[in-house]
Amino acid sequence: MPALIPFGEITHLFEDFKRTAWRLETRRGYAADRAGARYQAFMRGVDPEPEPDHPWNVNVRIRAEQGGRFSRVRIIDEPPTDGQRFLMATAAGNTAAGEDIRVLPRGEAERLGIPDFDLWLFDSRTLVRMHIDDSDSTVGVELIEGGPEVLAACRARDVLMPLALPTAEVWAQVRSSA
Repeated sequence: MPALIPFGEITHLFEDFKRTAWRLETRRGYAADRAGARYQAFMRGVDPEPEPDHPWNVNVRIRAEQGGRFSRVRIIDEPPTDGQRFLMATAAGNTAAGEDIRVLPRGEAERLGIPDFDLWLFDSRTLVRMHIDDSDSTVGVELIEGGPEVLAACRARDVLMPLALPTAEVWAQVRSSA
């Protein structure tokens, strides 16, 4: 296994990137979400309220004003898991802040041969590969500068972004079929 560093050691990248920060989410859920009060309320049928003053959304707005762009593709199952449904339900606050969040069915992602791990790609040059255990907890990250792994992440982004649908569109379909 490669040497892992704590996620906290790369958080400066979310403020330091120049043009783009792109995320690929491949998990069916995340332990941090399940532990939160918003998730628990969502599971009881309470729609999550947007959080415009959440530090994440504040940073997205600031970076957008400075010309930076946050985007992500979430791979979802058909039907989506509870964790994936929660992420779609909370995406409105992120998109209102300026983040472009899209989803793609897992079968399509597998057909395309995209990476099967979560990652962040900053400015098409810096790859943060997330290492997540079987309980869906992040155990550390790999920081990769350049090389074939970065190129593969750039290719995945360039293939997935035009194919994936806006989260709001898919969430509306999921809600209407429930």
